[in-house]
Amino acid sequence: MRWVVLSIGLTVIAVAAPLVGPAADAFVLWQLRVPRVLMAMLVGCVLGLAGAVYQCLFENPLATPSTVGTTGGAALGAMVASLIFPLDTFGGMPVIVLAAFLGAAAVTALIAVIAARPRAQISDVLLAGIAISLGSSAIAMGLKASADMAATMRVVQWSLGNLSQVGYDRVLLLAPIASIAVVLMLGLARPLEALALGYERAATVGVRVHRLRALGLGSGSLGLGACVALCGPIAFVGLIVPHMARGVVGEARHRLLPASAMIGAGFLTLADTLGRHLIDFREIPVGVITAATGAPLLVFIIWRQASNR
Repeated sequence: MRWVVLSIGLTVIAVAAPLVGPAADAFVLWQLRVPRVLMAMLVGCVLGLAGAVYQCLFENPLATPSTVGTTGGAALGAMVASLIFPLDTFGGMPVIVLAAFLGAAAVTALIAVIAARPRAQISDVLLAGIAISLGSSAIAMGLKASADMAATMRVVQWSLGNLSQVGYDRVLLLAPIASIAVVLMLGLARPLEALALGYERAATVGVRVHRLRALGLGSGSLGLGACVALCGPIAFVGLIVPHMARGVVGEARHRLLPASAMIGAGFLTLADTLGRHLIDFREIPVGVITAATGAPLLVFIIWRQASNR
């Protein structure tokens, strides 16, 4: 675990430490780099932890907020609100955050109902999530087509997953919501440990499975909705990070969840830095970087599962 903390610290120093001497360097550091790093760490922490909680709840390495449709629902809710309340105005941000949470919660509730059916399998949940994601994308495309040019460009930039327009105001808005979501999800480590033994055995030791599932999916939706509203949908972090954490700390939930949170913070900060330096004088949105990294890993996981059958 100490190597995880050390790597995150070195990443933050590398990203946010240009030579501070002239006033311009000080402005770049404190007004541009520091809030951007803080936002990347908060978002990465929430997404990585939510991915680990979803995978533990569904007992499947592919069950992440993106693959079960929660991200799509949050993005659709935020997009509807953003066409009414501009994304670049702080006054509209609480409404957009609320809309994103409601969209994520609605999709999550539907997925939970499907998963709670007696004969439901994990494949059914994943297929339902894919269907919801495709439906959300179709509705979002229709909204983009009906919006004016300025709103369309604003929403398209946001939908790629972007940290370039982050300031302290958005960090302060996300921090309390992310803290509540993270504390709630970390508090699920012990019941998730019992759930790893099976639903029936977990129930015999006092774990209320339905309550655990509702709390896990609800807290994940809360954090995810805020992150999507402020930074756009950033895909595959919830898929990649828990697998990284398992390689470091193993399967034990009381170590997996904190490790996923910390590795997620460092991973997204590193991905954002990579997007700023890959092409001179241009910036690749961090959502594009995480998708380009996560898509091959998703194919690899599916291939490995098929090979082990």
